[in-house]
Amino acid sequence: MKIKLILSIFGLLVLIFAAWLFVGKAPPAEKIIWGVSFSQKQSELLGLDWKESYLALLNELEVPAIKIIAYWDLVEPEPDKYFFEDLDFQIEEAGKRRVKIILALGRKVPRWPECHLPEWAQNLSEESQEERVLRLIQKIILRYREGVFVWAWQVENEPFFRFGLCPNITEEFLKKEIDLVKSIDLKNRPIIISDSGSNRFWIKTARLGDIVSISLYRKVWFKEFNSYVKYPFPPVFYWRKAQLIKEFFGKEVICGELQAEPWGPALLDQLSLAEQQKTMNLEQFRENIEFAKKTGFKEFYLWGGEWWYWLKTKQNQPEIWEEAGKLFKTSY
Repeated sequence: MKIKLILSIFGLLVLIFAAWLFVGKAPPAEKIIWGVSFSQKQSELLGLDWKESYLALLNELEVPAIKIIAYWDLVEPEPDKYFFEDLDFQIEEAGKRRVKIILALGRKVPRWPECHLPEWAQNLSEESQEERVLRLIQKIILRYREGVFVWAWQVENEPFFRFGLCPNITEEFLKKEIDLVKSIDLKNRPIIISDSGSNRFWIKTARLGDIVSISLYRKVWFKEFNSYVKYPFPPVFYWRKAQLIKEFFGKEVICGELQAEPWGPALLDQLSLAEQQKTMNLEQFRENIEFAKKTGFKEFYLWGGEWWYWLKTKQNQPEIWEEAGKLFKTSY
């Protein structure tokens, strides 16, 4: 009898908690910063001149905030031979326009296959890879720590979410990376740790990072179902979880990856435009922006700027590009 009572009480508490997550509305943010993520690799995948597409984001859309990615295989193509020209270009051009920068670094960073190991490092032992990653991070922080427009470092990308062709990132190693960054950085900039917005509660992420960054996707291809799926979570679901993080850890939650491009059964260069538009088009773009506004979050980095430029220049479809431009102007 006691066991049944305990189970009943537990079940009731679970229902109350679930209702709390799904019912209600988040208070709207007074001011929202709309930024964008940029990937040199994604630009090249789409057949674009990456510098041209990057400067178009800065000059034509006038983005106020941008997330830039330090790819290991591009920065260290050979052991101990570092190539910083491309990353220098991105940071310097953003700085000229006073654009605030998040610099993502580590072994696992945004864009498939997530871990962008140089060929020479792929057969190293796990221990040797970690040693090389720490050396890479040291080089990057030393190079850019004097800059005034890099406002935060993102260490790894969704390190505790098993996605991509990557070895497991342990909590112990992530702590080493964070401690290294903090020991070298002259300006004590915050460390961002990212996590899946829908699939997790961000607790481990919040323990380690100064700021929690989440991904927010609305319509995607699920290989497990062999079909497209729309996430069922309402905006308040993300707001409630963010309030738990604020209450128990005192940490801010931002959205570092807001879906603004297709997510289909293959990479974009392998999908027809018609297939791409099943998960992203002008209507879905607008819907995602309105959804984001209702989460109560104050800062978003849109995912897909390279694709908008491809639509505009290669497909003669500038509508999403123009819509994004209107959005970024509301940040000023």
